[in-house]
Amino acid sequence: MGQAVHKHVEIPQTEGKTVRPFGMRDKLGYLFGDFGNDFFFILVAAFLMVYYTDIFHLNPAAVGGLFLLARLWDAVADITWGRFIDTRKATKHGKFRPWILRMSVPLVVSGVLMFVYIPGMSDGFYLAYAYVTYIIWGTLYSTVNIPYGSMASVITGDPVERTALSSWRTLGANLAGLIINVVGPMILFVDNRVDANRFLVAALIFGGLAIACYIACYKLSIERIVLDETNKPKTNLGKTMKGLAKNKPLIWFLIASLTFMIVFMLIGTVNVYLFKDYFGNAKALSMVGLLQSAAVFVALPMIKPLVSKFGKKEVASGGLLLAALVYGVLYFLPNLTATQFIGVLTVAMFGYGIFNLVVWAFVTDIIDYHEYLTGLREDGTVYSIYSMARKIGQAVAGGVGGAAIAAVGYNPALKAQTGETLSGIHSLGTLVPAVTLLAVFLIVVFLYPLNKKRTEQLAIDLAEKRNA
Repeated sequence: MGQAVHKHVEIPQTEGKTVRPFGMRDKLGYLFGDFGNDFFFILVAAFLMVYYTDIFHLNPAAVGGLFLLARLWDAVADITWGRFIDTRKATKHGKFRPWILRMSVPLVVSGVLMFVYIPGMSDGFYLAYAYVTYIIWGTLYSTVNIPYGSMASVITGDPVERTALSSWRTLGANLAGLIINVVGPMILFVDNRVDANRFLVAALIFGGLAIACYIACYKLSIERIVLDETNKPKTNLGKTMKGLAKNKPLIWFLIASLTFMIVFMLIGTVNVYLFKDYFGNAKALSMVGLLQSAAVFVALPMIKPLVSKFGKKEVASGGLLLAALVYGVLYFLPNLTATQFIGVLTVAMFGYGIFNLVVWAFVTDIIDYHEYLTGLREDGTVYSIYSMARKIGQAVAGGVGGAAIAAVGYNPALKAQTGETLSGIHSLGTLVPAVTLLAVFLIVVFLYPLNKKRTEQLAIDLAEKRNA
């Protein structure tokens, strides 16, 4: 584009010693980051709605309103925090890693507070308590997740190794999901009903594990792509915004990611009611969690060779199409048993698991494309915009999820839901994901421009600019 860019150093010097090359320790460190993140994130995504409806006895629509408002606020917090980090100078420990360590304990404490139940209080108290604790937790989540996500683009500059980082990150999330989704229902439900004390115990256990994971992430990973501060261009918000507006890969990926996050979060919310009420077997959620993680473990070794041969866009879109088709089949098979449903569902989970394994590598390419357009290396800002899209997706899913559960007539006071309600829950758990995942597939295939050839050329062009 003919613009001057500041220089980067791939292998920095730390106290006179050359940093070790990128390798397995970095992959494990990055895995531990999302392992820690998702101990609470998945617990909240999967079970906070039913905690609020069945323990706090809040109206599902009111909970949906809370999720909508909180996630929109979190989107603002993401952008603010990402911009803040991009204006900070790197320390000898890196630019992003120190924030993970600093903010991990406040984040976990706020997460535990969400699951503190005080008996005998008014409905208004429980709603207010939910608002305050949930919004504080979401805000503090940004202070850890934004630097964590931004790290991938400075740990290595190799496009294929970044795909490996994305896969290891997703593996970390799925390990947390495996524990929470398999062990969680066994702890949280007693006689097919949620238990307040058990929720608190689970939060304390998962919180302690999360802190251990954050420490491991900090200790094992290294930031290698370091900005030469002497040649760093002054921060220019106008130039940044202009570059973002021209960044077509970012725009279309934001739309695809937002749509995917809506359906992914909706699936998590609806599945609790689907198995608890439609199938009458809440503990079957453990098997769903186990097979969801197993599907990712099966897909993981395939991702790097597939991406190396076909490209990120091509592999991710194939997974999306598979998932959409399987959910469509499930919609037309309403009389399956829980076991049969889970068996077919596993194929869909394999499909969107492939997308999840690749998705974070898309972001690192988009960060590079922003640098190519503007000459500005703004990892935190670009990643925070992507995170904002995910938060908006979560907001919409939370609002839509609560409203949809309420709209089909769910009543927590009933021991058994009506036939019409159960049919509505089944449609929410099958037809809606089928249609939405198909829409994401079409966006990625026809509108997202960075295919394998263009991504490889971008890496070459950007390396030439940095060395100019």
